[in-house]
Amino acid sequence: MKSESLDKKPGDWLERMRHSAAHVMAEAVESLFPEAKFGIGPSIEDGFYYDFDLPRSLTPEDLPVIEDGMRAIIVQNVPFIKEEVSKEKARKIFARQPYKLELIDEIPDEKVTIYKQGSFTDLCRGPHVASTGEMKAFKLTHIAGAYWRGDEKRPMLQRIYGVAFESEAELADYLARQAEAMRRDHRKLGRELDLFSIHEEIGPGLICWHPKGAVIRGVIEDFWKREHIKRGYEIVYTPHIAKLDLWKQSGHWEFYRDYLYSPMEVEGQQYIIKPMNCLGHILIYNSRIRSYRHLPLRYAELGTVYRYERAGVLYGLARVRGFTQDDAHIFCRPDQIEEEVAGVVKLAQFMMSTFGFNEYDLLLSTKPEKYTGTVEMWDKATESLRHVLEGLELPYTVDPGEGVFYGPKIDIKLRDAVGHSWQGPTIQVDFNLPQRFNVCYIGDDGKEYQTIMIHRTVLGSMERFLACLIEHYGGAFPVWLSPVQAIIIPIADRHNDYAHQMGSELKGEGIRSEVDDRVERMNLKIREAQLEKVPYMIVVGDKEVASAGVSLRLRNGQDAGQKSLSEVKAIIKADIKAYR
Repeated sequence: MKSESLDKKPGDWLERMRHSAAHVMAEAVESLFPEAKFGIGPSIEDGFYYDFDLPRSLTPEDLPVIEDGMRAIIVQNVPFIKEEVSKEKARKIFARQPYKLELIDEIPDEKVTIYKQGSFTDLCRGPHVASTGEMKAFKLTHIAGAYWRGDEKRPMLQRIYGVAFESEAELADYLARQAEAMRRDHRKLGRELDLFSIHEEIGPGLICWHPKGAVIRGVIEDFWKREHIKRGYEIVYTPHIAKLDLWKQSGHWEFYRDYLYSPMEVEGQQYIIKPMNCLGHILIYNSRIRSYRHLPLRYAELGTVYRYERAGVLYGLARVRGFTQDDAHIFCRPDQIEEEVAGVVKLAQFMMSTFGFNEYDLLLSTKPEKYTGTVEMWDKATESLRHVLEGLELPYTVDPGEGVFYGPKIDIKLRDAVGHSWQGPTIQVDFNLPQRFNVCYIGDDGKEYQTIMIHRTVLGSMERFLACLIEHYGGAFPVWLSPVQAIIIPIADRHNDYAHQMGSELKGEGIRSEVDDRVERMNLKIREAQLEKVPYMIVVGDKEVASAGVSLRLRNGQDAGQKSLSEVKAIIKADIKAYR
C-alpha cells in the first residue's frame, strides 16, 4: 500500500484534485445513505461527478448537507491510499455494490486497483492527490438523472455534479460566469422574448417558431441565400420523405439506423422521413449528363430533416429531432477539391464574423472505427483538408476518429460571449457516395470520371445557430436581427394617430416597428420594451406632436433626446447597415 505523491504538474494536479473530490463526495453521500450503491465518479472539465443508486430522490436542499460532509472529511486531511488486490478480493470488498462488481468482471487484468481514504474504499485506477486536505475551492452544482453505462434499458442513477478550483477566486469567477450563462439561457430567453416553444402535444424536440422568432430566422435565411447566390450556389428544394431503398444504398440505414425514424408503408413501398439532404442533391446532379466544363456545381438548400434523438439529450433549440440545415453540396473534379474547400472555409469565416463570432476552434476529424470506402480514399480526402487549413495558415487540432462514415471533415466550434462552445460550420470531403450512386462527369477526353462531393454547412442547423445567437447576445440582438427594431410609445390616447402614422412611415422604410397603444403608463411601456430588448423606443406626446418630432430612448436606458423622424430613420438605418 502506498500514499499518492504530491506531484503538482500543471493541469495534471488539478485533474487529480477534481477526481479526488468525487471520492470525497462519495464518502459524504455514504455517510448520509449507508445503503447507497455506487456507479462511477470521474473528473470532468471544471469539476467532477458521481453516479449513485439511492433509497430516495435527492433534492437541491441535499447539496449543502453533502458539501458540509465533504468539508468535514477535507479538514481531517486523510491520505489517499492506493492498493492492488486480486479480483477475487475485490469482489469480496464490493460484495454489496452491484455496479462495481460489473466493472470488476470487465477488467481483463488479474488484479485491480482500489483507493482508500479513511473508512471509504472505491474501485479506481486513479491517480489522486496525496490527501483530502488538498481539496481546494469546490461547490456542488446540480443533480441529474443518468442511465447506468448510458443505456436507457439499464437503471436510472442520480448524478451529482460539482466544480473544483485551486482558489476561491477562481471558483467565484466560474460561478459568476455560470450565473451569466443562466441569464443568457436560450430556453429562458426564448420564453421571455416570445421566440419559440415546444409542445408535448406535438412531441419533444420539435419546434414551433413564434412570429418574432420567425422574423429572426427569416432575416438570417434571406441573408444566407443572397450570400450563396453571390458565390455561385444554386438554390434547390428536395422532398421530406424518400424510399427506404435510397438510404440503404447510401449506407445511412446501416450506419445511422438508430437515429432514423421507422419506415412507413405507402402503396407497398417503404419510406422514411429524410435525415439529411445530400441524396436529393445527388439525384438532381444525376438527372442529366455533366461535362468537366460544368464543374464545380454548387447546390444549396435550407432543408428540414428529422433524426431520432433520445429524450435524455434533447435541449431547447440546441438538440432537437426536427431541424433545418443550411446545407450545400459541391460536385467537383479532383483537381478542384482544395480550391472549393478553401472557398467554403472563407465563406464560413465571413458568416461567423457577420453574426459576431470572432472566436472559434477548428478541428480536423479523421477516419472513424466504422467507415466505408478505402484507406487510400480517406488518406486523399484527409490530406486535401489538411492542405487547405495549412495553406490558409489556420491553427487546427486533429480530432482522431471523429469523421463521418463516408469521409473526413473540418469542424468549426463557435465560442460565444460566455465561452461556451457550439458546433458550427462543417466541411466534409466524400469519395464514397459518388461511388455508390455513380456520380460522374465526362472529361475532356470523352471518358467518364467519378465526381468528388463536398458536404458543407456554414451555420449548422438553424435551430442550434439561433440558440447560439440568443445566448451570445443575451437576447439583445444587433439591430439588423432584432425582430422589432423600434417601438413607438404614445403617452396618451390623443397621440395614437400620430404614433401609427410614424409606424407606417418606418415600415415603409423597411424598419420593423410596432406601436404600443395600450392604456398603460409610459414608464411601464418603456420598461417592458427594454426587457424585450427592443433597440429603439420612440416616445411621442404633446410636445412631439406639436414639433413633428420624437423623443428617442435606447434599450440600454440612454435618453437620446429630441429628434426629427428623419433623424431617427437615419440612425436606425445606419445601425442596421453597420452589421452587414
